Amino acid sequence: MSWHLGRMCGFDLETTGTDVETDRIVTACVVQCGGGLPTQSATWLANPGIEIPEEAAKVHGITTERARADGRPAAEVVEQVTAALAQVARDGTPIVAMNAAFDLTMQDRECERYSVPSLWGITEPLIIDPRVLDKAVDRYRRGSRTLTALCEHYQVPLDRAHSADADAIAACRVAWRIASLYPRIATDLGELHEHQAAWAREQAESLAGYFARTPGKEHQADTVRTEWPLIPRQRGHQ
Repeated sequence: MSWHLGRMCGFDLETTGTDVETDRIVTACVVQCGGGLPTQSATWLANPGIEIPEEAAKVHGITTERARADGRPAAEVVEQVTAALAQVARDGTPIVAMNAAFDLTMQDRECERYSVPSLWGITEPLIIDPRVLDKAVDRYRRGSRTLTALCEHYQVPLDRAHSADADAIAACRVAWRIASLYPRIATDLGELHEHQAAWAREQAESLAGYFARTPGKEHQADTVRTEWPLIPRQRGHQ
């Protein structure tokens, strides 16, 4: 049986910003679905310990005031999210994350910040990234590759976009749809994980090349990272 017909674990974070080295987790969701079993979802709201910029709050709807009033201590949230991910990974369930390198690297940095064992320090998770898969199977399609765009393209419902729980389940549905449409994606999970690492590197190199030859965007070429699904720590960040 192909992996997309079995259990999947969706994972999504909403954060204070897009810098994995300095920004923090605000909300998290780990949802298990598929395989003919009931959906099980766990969500967390954290007090990130720093201000949530207005731009970020506009995206996910969580203000600094709400996070401070209702959020749990960040260290507690990071530990519990990591434990939830480690459990499903030990069971052989793939973790599905849209733009996985961002969410998994953010989680990793938070683990380091609060002296929590990282996911990779506990087990060796197998990752499914709908963004990488979509670019691999439909490389030349024009238009956006956001989760909202992929849901529209693959006819997947998405309610409350940019809430962690909605995005996590939608990512699983998009992954299921891609594997259903493209048999080469419905392969051994270990092999697919390795393929995605290679595809992600090629996709990042292509993006860096585009930036390098586009007037006004040359400086962005050096910011593109090719590692997947975990970006190594950058020098100069503690």
